[in-house]
Parts: sequence; C-alpha cells; structure tokens
Amino acid sequence: MEWQDEGVLVAMRRHGESAAIIEVFTATRGRHAGLVPGGGGRRMAPVLQPGAQLAVTWRARTEDHLGTYRVEPMQARAAQVMHDADALAGLSATTALLSWALPEREAHPALYARTLELLDALPGPDWPLHYALWELALLADMGFGLDLERCALTGATEGLAFVSPRSGRAVTAAAAAGQPWAAKLLPLPAFLHGDGDGSPGEIARALALSGHFLEHWLAPALERRGLPEARARLVSRLGRARV
Repeated sequence: MEWQDEGVLVAMRRHGESAAIIEVFTATRGRHAGLVPGGGGRRMAPVLQPGAQLAVTWRARTEDHLGTYRVEPMQARAAQVMHDADALAGLSATTALLSWALPEREAHPALYARTLELLDALPGPDWPLHYALWELALLADMGFGLDLERCALTGATEGLAFVSPRSGRAVTAAAAAGQPWAAKLLPLPAFLHGDGDGSPGEIARALALSGHFLEHWLAPALERRGLPEARARLVSRLGRARV
C-alpha cells in the first residue's frame, strides 16, 4: 500500500540506532504513525521538529502495518518561534495535545484546518487568543463541545457569565445569583461569546475553562490519567505573563 499527503509532525521518538517513529496529522488520514529510516540521525534532526509541515509518502505491505515514511520538509515552524519561549511552548502544547487526544488513523479535517491557522499565527502577537479558541475546537471535534451560546436555565443569550462544570453549558449571572451551586460555576471569558478583548487575564480564564473539560471529560474518555505536561508548562508561562 502507498499514499501521499502533507501534514503536521506531532510526535517523534527514536527507534533503534538510527531510525525514528513519527506521528503526522493530516487532513485525510488523521494522526498516522510510521517509521522513518535514518530519522534519528543528525541529518534529519532539523526536519523532524514538532509542528513541521511535511510532505510524506507512506508505504506498507498491508494497511494495518506500521509502515515507513519518506518525508520532505515544507515548513519548519519551530525555527520561526525559537526566539519566543512562550510561542515555542504554545507549539509544544499544540502538538502534544494532538498526539494525546487524536484517535489513530481517523480523519479530522476541520480540526486540521484550525490547527494550521493556529500554527501559522504563532509568530504573531495574537497567538494566545488563537490557542484558547483551538482548545475549545479540539474538545468539540472529540465530541465534547461546550454550549456557550445561551443560558442553560433561561435560554437568554445576553449576560452570560459562567459555565456549568457538569453540563458544559453557559449560565447568566442573573440566573446564578443566590443559588447554592453558584460558587462551583466556572467563569466564562467575555471574548468567548463575542465581547471582551482577549486580554491575558481572559486567556488564562479560557484555558482554565477548557482545561477543566479536557481533564474531566476528554481524559477519562481516552482512559488517560492527566493532560500532557507541555500544556501545563504553557498555562504556567501564560499565567506569569498576566502578572
């Protein structure tokens, strides 16, 4: 069997003395692993970097085999953000979450398009906003989307201020006022429903929101014990940036 495509390198590990096993996220093949002969050597090190856009040819005797990749570099994104430790952390968190969350060989074209938008935004100043929205898109594409359009209790579309940690649905401040469960609600950043400016504080609250559902909804569904460490490092860096 053989196919050709292009995609984002989301993971790489050395295999044996000189080979590497890589995971590439493509629009049509999803997260797909394969062996790169010589991929563990110094010559391929600049090519097989997280976030790199690669043209790949995959070959295997049968479809269920690991198979081998031939790779050609298209865009080396890590080099574009090497001078920016926060953006580099964003790149690492993105690829780590994709490797952690995506089922193998299952196409997710909408998430792939959103991922390219995020990665292309990393060299610019607004990438944290793109990243916060991307985590919500990841949840939605995995079947755990949040309902942030209207209040779960009243149906109102204005005054939304919180999200239920149990249902993932928005709640207005008025509906929550005086309720015994109000203290358990998660803050809803204004920019997630069309208001606000996506300030560092709002970004931090958005990541706390998506992080709750990544940890309490998606991780158990995937039978994972926790989120990738790369995400925790990113959240820590962005938290310091707002101080």
